[in-house]
Amino acid sequence: MRIHKISRRNFMQITGISALAMGLAACGGSSSSTAASSPASPAASAAAGNASYKITIAHQQDETDSMHLGAVEFQKYVQEKSNGQIEVEIFPNGQLGPEVDIIQSILSQGGCDITFTGETMQTYEPDLGMIGMPYLIQSDEHMDKVLNGEVGQELEDLMEAAGMKCLAYYTRGPRYITSNRKITCVADCNNLVIRTRAAAMTVAAFEALGAKPTPMALAEVFTSLQQGTIEAQENPLAMIYTKSFFEVQKYLILTAHLRAWVYVAMGKAQFDALPAELQQVVMDGAAAAQAAGEPLDTKPVSMAIDEVYDGRLQVVHKE
Repeated sequence: MRIHKISRRNFMQITGISALAMGLAACGGSSSSTAASSPASPAASAAAGNASYKITIAHQQDETDSMHLGAVEFQKYVQEKSNGQIEVEIFPNGQLGPEVDIIQSILSQGGCDITFTGETMQTYEPDLGMIGMPYLIQSDEHMDKVLNGEVGQELEDLMEAAGMKCLAYYTRGPRYITSNRKITCVADCNNLVIRTRAAAMTVAAFEALGAKPTPMALAEVFTSLQQGTIEAQENPLAMIYTKSFFEVQKYLILTAHLRAWVYVAMGKAQFDALPAELQQVVMDGAAAAQAAGEPLDTKPVSMAIDEVYDGRLQVVHKE
């Protein structure tokens, strides 16, 4: 696999205005869905006191991914600190379906209670699409200031309005493109069939490049690349590694086109149905999960590439 760069300036010239326009269009466009209005406990209806509860976590990450390891830490903490009142079950690797289906299950109280999500929630609150705007966040330090400031609080309020309680968040490293086509300039993206997340902002950005963005479940990407159904995909380095995309791709293009985050989000109805003392246990457990370990994504790109690929790449450029 070879590595090439597209400059931020070139990418922004194409995507910046279009992505912003898409965000404005989304704000006035599709209608929002809302969570079920009748509250219910997390996967079990029970009274306070010695009642027992079950919380189901479902996500797209591999068992080796730092976010899954955080979920395991949450499971241990919550089950212990609740003295067994809360049982936590985890379904990784898309076992319960793609992200959009899991979100719907949470909002409809259909069996799932917690997932990791961000810009995909713009389906329910269009302004959340800003999470996926290319080059909006310039560094991890910039992201921390945003998330822990006034804007971060407004975003959490939007999540709650959509039916999700933000328990914590995971920052992810920059997203890069892997491809079987050599990409050295914007023109090389013309008609590129690339898997993206099912988020309108991301789709709009790649359409502006002339590519053909193709949202699909993360669990389907490796096979689709292997069979040639798609030519490319975009993800942080750690995801490229845990999903072994480097085995079926030739090039890694250091676009760093998006620095985003995902919330550890629980259905608000499910959270509200917990007794106050167990709500605090859940919040503390999420904080423990967030601090469980540094994902590979947040390390310097050169270090991350060396650790992830261990000499299996012919590195043409490093940041």
